[in-house]
Amino acid sequence: MNYPQSFQDLVDCFKRLPGIGGKSAERLAYYILSMDKSYVEEFSDSIKNIQESIHYCVKCGHICEDEFCDICKDKNRDQDTICVVEDSKDVFAMEKVKEYNGLYHVLHGTMSILDGKTIEDLNVNSLFERLDDSIKEVIIATNPTREGETTALYLAKLLAKRNINTTRIANGLPIGSNIDYADELTLLKSLEGRKKI
Repeated sequence: MNYPQSFQDLVDCFKRLPGIGGKSAERLAYYILSMDKSYVEEFSDSIKNIQESIHYCVKCGHICEDEFCDICKDKNRDQDTICVVEDSKDVFAMEKVKEYNGLYHVLHGTMSILDGKTIEDLNVNSLFERLDDSIKEVIIATNPTREGETTALYLAKLLAKRNINTTRIANGLPIGSNIDYADELTLLKSLEGRKKI
C-alpha cells in the first residue's frame, strides 16, 4: 500500500536533506502530521523566509540579512586580520571560541578535482580586492581535508605574491574532520598554534 501523495511528497523532500534516510524521513513526516497546525505554519514560514531574507555579505561572503554582515559592520573588530574559511558555519564555530576578533572571508567551498571545482568557482576575487596595506595577516582556516589543504596551499601561493603574512591554523583539528564539529578548546589551540605558510 502506498502513502497518500501529499505525505509521500513530504517524505521525498526530507530525504533530500543530508543525513536523512527513508525511515527518518517517514518519522519526520509522521511527526509533522501530528503537530499543531500553528506550529506547522510557523515552520513553513521559517523555511520560506530563510530563502527570501538570507543572502551573502557583499564584502566577506558570510550569511546575513543586510548588505553587510554584523562582523563586517563591527568597527571594534581587528581590521587588519582576515580569517579565510570554507563556509558560514565555520564562522559561527570560530566565533564560539571568543578568542579571534578579526574579520572573515567565506570561500563557499574548496577546490575539488573530483567535483570539477576550481579556484574560479570560489569566492576568492573579493578576498584579493580586500587586501590593501592595512591587512597585516591572512589566516587560512580551511578544513584539514585533501580539498581543504589543496585550497590552502593554492591560496598561500597567491598571497605570497602580495607579500602578506599568511598563516594556517594548526592541526589541532583531526585530519578529515570539519571545523564546525570541533569543540572550542580544539579550535582555540588551532588558532594559537597557527604557523606561517
